[in-house]
Amino acid sequence: MKIAVFGATGMVGSQITAEALRRGHEVTAVSRSGSAVEGATALAAQLGDAAAVAAVAAAHDAVVLATGPSRTGGDHQVWLNDMATAVGAVGGTRVFVVGGAGALTINGTRLVDLPDFPEAYKPEALTMAALYDTVKAAPESVDWTMQAPAPAIFPGERTGSYKLGTDSPAGESITTSDFAVAALDELETPAHRRSRYTVAN
Repeated sequence: MKIAVFGATGMVGSQITAEALRRGHEVTAVSRSGSAVEGATALAAQLGDAAAVAAVAAAHDAVVLATGPSRTGGDHQVWLNDMATAVGAVGGTRVFVVGGAGALTINGTRLVDLPDFPEAYKPEALTMAALYDTVKAAPESVDWTMQAPAPAIFPGERTGSYKLGTDSPAGESITTSDFAVAALDELETPAHRRSRYTVAN
């Protein structure tokens, strides 16, 4: 399978790239600077450039969007707009979106809206929740899937196993390595077309 990964040098995107390469897929690592990623083809492209995204999508079997909003003061709305542009530009190519845990629910209430949700993480969580709303609103022609992590995601051991959930967390945490395992399992054997699901260790 030919897979393009936007955000291939990030914490999650790098693991998805590594897992795809491990399984023998042909990977294009897409970033603003075209940074080299061992084993992958490097490509410079802007997430908000519809023509560039369309060209990448047309040349691949799947596009992975593994970017996130700025954590250094950048405008989150600009990133949301760019993500909306990218999702709308993939045409008939499958698009796999890395989501956030904040829009998952417990008893119908989003995690980000719970009183004990950490204030420091709230801006990013609200932005990722808005991304979910944006992706859900994509035209029927867009073949999307969103995978959300458990509330805590961090680098760690690749166990190769994980638990699945739908709208509520399946557990408290997941490693980026096992998040990537789940991502490639979904890309290879689609089970959540035009829907969101979540994974945990």
